Amino acid sequence: MPAPILIAGPAFGKPGRKPSAARPDAARPGGVSFYRQGDTRGGTAAPERDRRGLRLSTLSEPPSEQDVTPPPSFDIATAHPARVYDYLLGGKDNFTADRIAAEEIIETSPVVFECVRANRAFLSRAVGYLAGEAGIGQFLDIGTGLPTAENTHQVAQRVRPGSRVVYVDNDPIVLAHARALLTSTPQGACAYIDADARDTAAVLDRAAQTLDFGAPVAVMVLCTMQYVADADRPHDIIARLMAAVPSGSYLAMSDTTRDIDTTSMVAGAARYNARLGPTTFTPRTRAEYERFFAGLDLVEPGLVPMPQWRPESDSPGVIPMYAAVARKP
Repeated sequence: MPAPILIAGPAFGKPGRKPSAARPDAARPGGVSFYRQGDTRGGTAAPERDRRGLRLSTLSEPPSEQDVTPPPSFDIATAHPARVYDYLLGGKDNFTADRIAAEEIIETSPVVFECVRANRAFLSRAVGYLAGEAGIGQFLDIGTGLPTAENTHQVAQRVRPGSRVVYVDNDPIVLAHARALLTSTPQGACAYIDADARDTAAVLDRAAQTLDFGAPVAVMVLCTMQYVADADRPHDIIARLMAAVPSGSYLAMSDTTRDIDTTSMVAGAARYNARLGPTTFTPRTRAEYERFFAGLDLVEPGLVPMPQWRPESDSPGVIPMYAAVARKP
């Protein structure tokens, strides 16, 4: 979906995590193995490697006949934000195009590794606050990304076991993993919607099968609107989502900004967008982000650089991201 330089917890995989020893360049979404697009099946040259030591182009030995499985039914020739994010977190569910796109970001903005970890840490702090102090028991998570540790439902249900959580994304790999991994406590509920966040009517209609929109809901939109171009009216998307939830609901948002480290961010965005196909990465200014919270009451400390939102430990330093949580009066 249009869901960084980020892309979608904290038990983060670290850059350099080794892929499977059995098939070092194969992905296994939903337990199915297949070769990445662009694999050299029969070549003898040493494969090119990225700065994490992982292969960028692929296997150098031809697979046996029983190893060859049909290619996936989705596009792996173009980078997808959720899979780029997975790569930056040290995951294995990404492809050559995703790795190359990530390297374009790293080249101009190495701080991206801190960004993805800071975003997952913000998710944990925000959900912990919402499920605890704010007393929220329902969550609509837009732009889920590939599941990792400390997902929204895990944090929420640890604090409030009866929490009901609906995830929304539109990448088939995310869908395959979500169905297998996003399981709920017996007291609560956890559902996944395969939908584009821009189609808010469809999102809300299907989310209503799990959530009670007559009671407060926390709408989580972390590093997602930065993948919605201005032409698609991202502020209107958030306004429609918040119009559908009652008083006492919350909006939690994070996104990358071009206000901080502007030169690197602008250059990195241009290189990243060249790899994203129809999706556009749009880092916005603080003033543009403030508009997302129009009519809402910001929770202290307000809209701030992400590490400054209720930190639980020392800040990782300056990173080009904003975050905030706000309540609907």
